[in-house]
Amino acid sequence: MTEKFDVAVIGAGPAGYVCAIRAAQLGLKTVCVEKWQDAAGKPTLGGTCLNVGCIPSKALLDSSHRFHQAAHQFAEHGIALEKLGIDVAAMMKRKDKVVQKMSGGIKALFAANGVSLISGVARVLGNERIEITDAAGKVSEIHASNTVVATGSHPVEIPPVPLDDNLIVNSTGALEFDKVPGRLGVIGAGVIGLELGSVWARLGSQVVVLEALDNFLGMADRQIARVSEKIFRKQGLDIRLGCRVVSSGIEGQEVKVHYQDPQGKEVVEVFDKVIVAVGRAPSTANLFAPEAGVELDNRGFVAVDDRCRTAVPGLFAVGDAVRGPMLAHKGAEEGVMVAELIAGKAAEVNYDLVPSIIYTHPEVAWAGQTEEQAKEAGVSVKTGAFPFSAVGRAVAANESEGLVKIVADSDTDRVLGVHAVGSCAAELVQQGVVAMEFSASVEDLALTMFGHPTFGEALHEAALAVDERAIHMPNRKSAG
Repeated sequence: MTEKFDVAVIGAGPAGYVCAIRAAQLGLKTVCVEKWQDAAGKPTLGGTCLNVGCIPSKALLDSSHRFHQAAHQFAEHGIALEKLGIDVAAMMKRKDKVVQKMSGGIKALFAANGVSLISGVARVLGNERIEITDAAGKVSEIHASNTVVATGSHPVEIPPVPLDDNLIVNSTGALEFDKVPGRLGVIGAGVIGLELGSVWARLGSQVVVLEALDNFLGMADRQIARVSEKIFRKQGLDIRLGCRVVSSGIEGQEVKVHYQDPQGKEVVEVFDKVIVAVGRAPSTANLFAPEAGVELDNRGFVAVDDRCRTAVPGLFAVGDAVRGPMLAHKGAEEGVMVAELIAGKAAEVNYDLVPSIIYTHPEVAWAGQTEEQAKEAGVSVKTGAFPFSAVGRAVAANESEGLVKIVADSDTDRVLGVHAVGSCAAELVQQGVVAMEFSASVEDLALTMFGHPTFGEALHEAALAVDERAIHMPNRKSAG
């Protein structure tokens, strides 16, 4: 007999597992179908984010940052070390332990909340039917009154640089190097490229980042992008903008990459490893039977409304499978929203305030409108920026690079965007998100007491700087 569920979630990444847990909390009989398996053939939960994305990359970023501090900054603190070295195998082992712990935590949450788990590849047939094929090829079927597609995304490949899973890899392969590459090429200067390039640069690689676009971090506020680019270049990342890769070839244990520079001249670079980090695409191929009636756009995204509902009643899609930024927290909030909508509750996601973060060191983060976006929308804006070089806590921690910037409406004083590059940038921007959710004004932030000494004082002084009231501003040009 075919088992029936109130909710079936396809995919156990951040959007899917959160949706499943919330649905179960609301009293709905819930199942989650996940195709990812470990070496032992057991379901691996957490999706790309936990297994080969957010969590393992942050583990390596943290390890590499500590090594870089020990090699280049400890002496300033009076700490002397001898024979400093990096054990890549041990670093990878720690990364894997972090992943295993987090994945196990999701399994425990499923058990605690009564979420059923099925291992296999799901296909939506329509009429509340879902076909599941297990690892052995056995096909079964379940029924669900509501289905939530949370199948995530996968790295984009480009014809000029085909992967070989050894010398030329995507973001997944870049998390599994067994030694530090001498010469590393990174194609793409987006979030993934900068993070992975930073990991290996800190450990000693000579890193060249090739970016086809002329602007660095085109999605970020221009002032923040300029300051960030200067910092990354200072750190040794060789960032080459306006460079279009045209071909590549493997010769022995080297990769030759041919690209056109901004003047149209063909250049050849030789690397020991190449990481292709040009973006991600939704994993929706073969997910829907024709009779399911689901619409995909030309890039493979599932068409949904602002509540993540498809045109098919009872069928939803969330996370990287739908429009919007491919971010774990965005997907998770959509998962919660959909679970609550299914349960008959009112729910929504504020897509205007999705935080974006690049976990380099220093971090780059932003939420809300950039100065350029606000002006393009016809809003009269005022801005304030404050450098970490004038923040006591940052100077004491030897983390004085970067700044915090606030964009506000000149007429209403309402905060429209908060942007930062520097240590703790993600946490400071999150404070800005809370403020903007409550429609805070610049005056609200200016009148709020911030502890001293903290990195948060940069946000406070940036608010004061909007109206030229910053107390500790050394000069008007120091904020970048």
